[in-house]
Amino acid sequence: MARFDFGDQGTFGRLRIPGLEFYSGELPWRDNAPNISCLPKGVYVAVWTYSPRFKRYLYLLLGTTPRAGIRAHPANLMGDKSKGYYSQLNGCISFGERIGWIEGQKALLLSAPSVRLFETYMQHKPFELEIR
Repeated sequence: MARFDFGDQGTFGRLRIPGLEFYSGELPWRDNAPNISCLPKGVYVAVWTYSPRFKRYLYLLLGTTPRAGIRAHPANLMGDKSKGYYSQLNGCISFGERIGWIEGQKALLLSAPSVRLFETYMQHKPFELEIR
């Protein structure tokens, strides 16, 4: 996953896998602080586990210490709440079909169908996600 757009409205990137391309959305970089920051660059193993919070199976990223519970789930908005933006993330990652705008804020669009397509494509098997 290659990040290309950084700002208070979110961190956006692109994830390419054979035959598919998704846009990614994360919180802005805030020194890896829990609940307000995206993850540092690196390689993370993702495993398919049940999320009590979402009440369904999602991919969970391992190796995110000191943070925990970082998942890939649908979200459209990933702005810095302390600067007045909306966010549906607390440090997790989302995927979408494209980047656009929702009520004047940069957003990841068609996230839920994109996350479902990604999960199906990956067959719920573990994988490595490189964030650069």
